[in-house]
Amino acid sequence: MGALPDLEALAVFAKVAEFRSFARASAELKLSKPTVSKAVTRLEQRLHTTLFNRTSRRLALTEAGEKLVARAGAMLAEGEAAEAEALNQSQSPRGTLRIAAPMSFGVLHIAPLLPEFFRQYPEVSIDLHLSDDLVDIVGEGFDGAIRIAALPDSSLVARRLCGMPIHLVAAPSYLEAHGRPKHPLHLSEHAALAYSYSPRQGVWQFKKKTGEVASVRPVGPLRVNNGEAMLPSILAGVGVAILPEFLVHEALAKKQVEILLPDWSLPEGAIYWVTPPGGPKPARVTAFGDFLAKMLGRKTKSTSAAI
Repeated sequence: MGALPDLEALAVFAKVAEFRSFARASAELKLSKPTVSKAVTRLEQRLHTTLFNRTSRRLALTEAGEKLVARAGAMLAEGEAAEAEALNQSQSPRGTLRIAAPMSFGVLHIAPLLPEFFRQYPEVSIDLHLSDDLVDIVGEGFDGAIRIAALPDSSLVARRLCGMPIHLVAAPSYLEAHGRPKHPLHLSEHAALAYSYSPRQGVWQFKKKTGEVASVRPVGPLRVNNGEAMLPSILAGVGVAILPEFLVHEALAKKQVEILLPDWSLPEGAIYWVTPPGGPKPARVTAFGDFLAKMLGRKTKSTSAAI
């Protein structure tokens, strides 16, 4: 493959040809006159031809210059249009926003917000990917992702949107049949319903206000890659489980489940808007993050008040 075209020199040549003046082209491009002159000379040397006939009073295109100027002008116009469009998208929310979100949270709490987002930002479209799998947002080309976790260290840019408590719960029927655990280590004697995508590789970690810590690796009849899919078994008294509050707040309110080990805390959970590392983000990405922070913060307050 040959060397790339000298697009800068072609653009400078197009401006000089437009104004028939190195000085006016220099002022228009905000470049020094020597820089403009060197760019044209560089292009002439590259093409092995003369593009302008220069006199002290007049600047005229040669035959080669006449043949080149239309294409160089079109390239300059296309470049200016592309830059203007990119700048416009970076300043005004528009274009397609490709995002990932956990399945249940996406269905229950993100999808209902989208109509209002579209009302506020009619020039933005969304490609929403729902999965509890931890997607590689850089490798898979996502603009951002919603994650519910105590995030590990990462090069990704994470914005905390709101808190999301995590609870150890069980149905009253299970507790009546198997007893109530008094210490996290007692959970080894209980049937556990486990989440496949646990960031701690299936280990439940607890901490007491006194500083005491305890870890247990649960064993039980169900391991599933979606938190909502645990609910029927929890409500039926099959076992104990750890779930975020958004999945169990209704069951808690109806006393269908109870929070266990209230003197012990699980790692703090929160909802994050995670984006790839790098410089300034397109306006649509920033707008969606701001929108989520406002809407989810409001929703979290109303949910907590209802419990």
